Amino acid sequence: MEQTANSGNCRPLAHYHPSLWGDHFLNYTPPDELTQRQREEEVKELKEEVRRKLLGFPEDRKQRLVVIDVVEQLGVAYHFEAEIEDNLQQFYSNYSQDDEIYENDLHYVSLRFRLLRQHGFYASSDVFYKFKSADGHFKESLKNDVVGILNFYEASYLRVHGENILDEAVEFTTTQLKSLVSNLSDPLATQVTQALKLPLHKGVTRLLSRHYISTYEAHPLHDETLLKFAKLDFNLLQTYHLKELRDLSRWWRSLNFGSKLPFARDRIAEVYFWMLGTFYEPQYALGREIFTKLYKMTSVMDDTYDAYGLFEELEVYTEAVQGWDKSNMNKLPDYMKLTYEALLDTFDGFEQSLANEGRSQLVSYVREMMKAQCRGYFQEAKWCHEKYVPTYDEYLNDAAITTAGYTLMSGTTFLGMGEFATKAVFEWARETPKPIKASCIIGRLIGDMASYKIERKREHVASAVECYMKQYGVGEEEAVKELHNIVEEAWKDLNEEMLRPTTFPRPLMTRILNLSRVIEVFYRLGEDDYSIVSQNMQQKVELVLIHPVIV
Repeated sequence: MEQTANSGNCRPLAHYHPSLWGDHFLNYTPPDELTQRQREEEVKELKEEVRRKLLGFPEDRKQRLVVIDVVEQLGVAYHFEAEIEDNLQQFYSNYSQDDEIYENDLHYVSLRFRLLRQHGFYASSDVFYKFKSADGHFKESLKNDVVGILNFYEASYLRVHGENILDEAVEFTTTQLKSLVSNLSDPLATQVTQALKLPLHKGVTRLLSRHYISTYEAHPLHDETLLKFAKLDFNLLQTYHLKELRDLSRWWRSLNFGSKLPFARDRIAEVYFWMLGTFYEPQYALGREIFTKLYKMTSVMDDTYDAYGLFEELEVYTEAVQGWDKSNMNKLPDYMKLTYEALLDTFDGFEQSLANEGRSQLVSYVREMMKAQCRGYFQEAKWCHEKYVPTYDEYLNDAAITTAGYTLMSGTTFLGMGEFATKAVFEWARETPKPIKASCIIGRLIGDMASYKIERKREHVASAVECYMKQYGVGEEEAVKELHNIVEEAWKDLNEEMLRPTTFPRPLMTRILNLSRVIEVFYRLGEDDYSIVSQNMQQKVELVLIHPVIV
């Protein structure tokens, strides 16, 4: 068995780059207790000042929306959920009346629409038809309103099925912003540039807020108290997150996968960054720990199936995971014994962590999701072994939904959501309902489009691109274009599912939405920022987890 395990010439090695970070996060030293308490107290005092400002929202309704938007983009809205909810309830109740007051203000109409939709209120997109001329095109005069066009662009990504006006808006605003950006000055130029790379609705809070703090500071009318609060709060959260990442790095190092399993991606910091995009708020520390550990185990499993394991070994490993018992280890090659034992131990740890909350029984649902994930990996390994290119429908239904991992990942995040996550939630999630299926499609197709050219260079299962080309008899360029369209349709599904009333409480549904957003951050620009060590990903991790904001 040992000889088989080392016959490297037969293995589909990917030769992943080692970790960029060395011992950086492992050696993090948090501030001393006194300094940390002082920082927490300063943030607490500023929070109350900001709360008073929010409770005294300006009478001007447009200005009230602007303040809410600023608070959200600065990443501090989680402190003021009740105040924001009350205000948006008022805007929703007065939607028709407001429309008469601000009917020609594209900035206001777009901002109101986006904020309401972001919070699950169904605001009608019919309000945008007034910005069209008699010939059916958007009015020529709009081209002079850059801020209005930018807000219209951001609003358009909250679209659902059947909203043709917003489909047209995406194309119109994108074209206009691209033509205008070179003539703009900062901070607007930076905002437009970043928006064209990734709209707000598809971004993750910690990265968005890190960028927006600088943008807001450059605005001549910024509120000093709010700005200082946002900076200090960002830095305070960063200390919490770094301490968590230090502890997780120690756990990862203790497994010694980096040296014993050099074929696997060593990406603990990137996985933690991924997880921060899903939930960064202080109360979800246990969720972050569970998510990061499980994601790392899944990532190693993925690499075992995709970038090292021989088919005969993978058959035995798949059977062992389905059996879920350490007695199965004897059947495995040595390198698989290491991952198998760690997998089972990690799940035992989850049960122990959740026992204090009386929720350890819920881990069994995620265990079954992990088994399904493994079966999906094996299906792809079988196709690769047989050199079989499935049709797109076959690929999507038989493997892509499973191996995208987002049924498993959704269930995993639910474990960290406390009382929100009931048994009924896990029963629902394991059936891959519409929002989770949409998230799986987004994750798999965007990931495939970013990595398929690299994966062609070694023995690898056909990607969604090749499968689509086979089924529909089209070229590569057209296949990629159509897959992008399918992703956008999946986003519409997800947007619909986020409208009130949601199937389950919004905090749970938001985890599914946020998982989709992280995929866009990692893969949107056509690069696999998880597998390939890119400068792009390095900068993101540094902004969120290394460099504090200068106060």
